[in-house]
Amino acid sequence: MKQKSSWYSNRVEQEMQLVRWGSYGTPVLIFPTAGGDAEEIERYLMIKVLGELIDAGRIKVYSVDSIAGKAWLSGDHSPEYCCLLQNRFDSFVYSEVTPAIRLDCRSDNIEIITAGASIGAFNALAALCRHPDVFSSAVCMSGTYDLSKWLGDDPWPQDFYFSSPLHYLPDLGEGPLLDQLRRRMVLLPTGEGQWEDPAQSWNAAKVLGAKGIPNRVDPWGKDYDHDWPTWRQMLPRYLAELT
Repeated sequence: MKQKSSWYSNRVEQEMQLVRWGSYGTPVLIFPTAGGDAEEIERYLMIKVLGELIDAGRIKVYSVDSIAGKAWLSGDHSPEYCCLLQNRFDSFVYSEVTPAIRLDCRSDNIEIITAGASIGAFNALAALCRHPDVFSSAVCMSGTYDLSKWLGDDPWPQDFYFSSPLHYLPDLGEGPLLDQLRRRMVLLPTGEGQWEDPAQSWNAAKVLGAKGIPNRVDPWGKDYDHDWPTWRQMLPRYLAELT
């Protein structure tokens, strides 16, 4: 069962869309790639390959429009704006999308799995790291985790630091947030073929591991490129493992 909803978000100052596939099961929030919208995963046949898990009632899949990712790649905005929008997008996900998913699941405390590829993997990781009270695990495929390459040589905006797990996690002290993160799981599968950068996944794993946050890098080999055919093989396998 597919259901679409939309509303105007004051946080990101535009109309936003949330799409759901399935009726029962563990909620999975899949972030699009940088230029994608909420229905990207359907157009690229991800919903089709997840069909067995959806039909079995093991997962309900949700997706939202990629707002910050579009801004990063467009080249039309300043680094300050992109970083500000990244933080506003995070607030939108936590304060608007999460309650909508929980209402749809008829549970005030159900935990959500995050997932995504490329920039979507960054958003999946960022959501879990900032909000382990809501998100239980993350499947981060072929991730682009260091967005500082788009900032140039100028001093980084404060908004960037707080939106980037690779940069704020090393400074995160002992406390409730880190305690929660140590009870979560981050999966970091990556291909080693064309357009892939496995070093990004290993670097993310190093940062997570240094804080005792459970994670695993799975290299898929040189036959797997940075593209949808790879991610369509990866995600059903990992969601089956987590659910």
